[in-house]
Amino acid sequence: MLNFLYYPVSAVMWFWHQAFALVLGPSSGFAWALSVVFLVLTLRAVMIKPFLSQVRSGRRMRVIAPQLADIRKRHAGDKQKMMEETQKLQREHGVSTLGGCLPLLIQMPVFLALLHVLRYFNRPGLTFEQNAAIGNYVFGPDEVRSFLEARLFGAPLSSWVSMPQSLLDSFGAHVDRWEVLVVAVPLMLLAAVATHITARGSQRQQLAARTTVPEPGTQAAQMAGFMKLTPWIFPLGVLLGGLFFTFPIAILLYWLTNNCWTMVQQHLVHKAMDREDARLAEQRATVAADTAPRPGARPAAPGRTPGAKPVPARRGGAVQVPAGAASRRPGGTSGKAAAGRRRPGSRKGGRH
Repeated sequence: MLNFLYYPVSAVMWFWHQAFALVLGPSSGFAWALSVVFLVLTLRAVMIKPFLSQVRSGRRMRVIAPQLADIRKRHAGDKQKMMEETQKLQREHGVSTLGGCLPLLIQMPVFLALLHVLRYFNRPGLTFEQNAAIGNYVFGPDEVRSFLEARLFGAPLSSWVSMPQSLLDSFGAHVDRWEVLVVAVPLMLLAAVATHITARGSQRQQLAARTTVPEPGTQAAQMAGFMKLTPWIFPLGVLLGGLFFTFPIAILLYWLTNNCWTMVQQHLVHKAMDREDARLAEQRATVAADTAPRPGARPAAPGRTPGAKPVPARRGGAVQVPAGAASRRPGGTSGKAAAGRRRPGSRKGGRH
């Protein structure tokens, strides 16, 4: 049913096993363990770009958080309008809600596919010889036999803590449960610690992006309370899963490698983006300082439109007229000629 996932995952694991088998041998437990580790590293390397998009989208969401709060306040009674305005604002700032879920949407199918492939190396109800004669997706019968015979510090990679003894005895040789515990428990503890650290890092980023404190009793407040518990709930899930569920040692290796990658990646990427944001803020501040008017400087004179008459300068609130211009009249008449003219109705000679 999900062969489109099982075959690619088993193919990547097969490739890395072939590479390490050239050095360590095909039945080496370390070669098979490294094939699982490098399967995770390959997946996470492919997901670097989606992860960067997720981080940038989260930082842009932090910038527009006040505007989103204003939209929720203005359209509290109109859910459809609120959704339209929210989506419009997110598009304008390049915020993608799907981008934040994309890494998880990619990792979960790979995790389930790897769990399925690992369990199918040792099918329940079959003997060692019967399992070794059946291929497992990309792996042929010889590679299945090699995997079943491989041991990591004495424990088969597809064994788990609560595995029935009948299955433990089907790995080609007798395996004691304590041998599985010696390998599985340290891996569980390391994976739980790495999970706790990565969850704490994600929580710090979410708290930094929060601009308002949710009101007590609201759904947002309940969600915030749950998020505070995630650094403890997720590691507990790793421990319980490793102890009581059918999670093989190889899956514990997957968890440990995946969380270690996430822990290092979070530190490096957020540190680099903090430097990038600080550099951009410094550049904006420099540009604003250069364009701001200096104290005591005169404002720039307005530009003169081509063909327009010059505007006379004002001094003391009065228009300063150029010398000789006040005595001129339309038509070129001088001031003396104008003064020599008599007013209409006046008689020459003064008296009648």
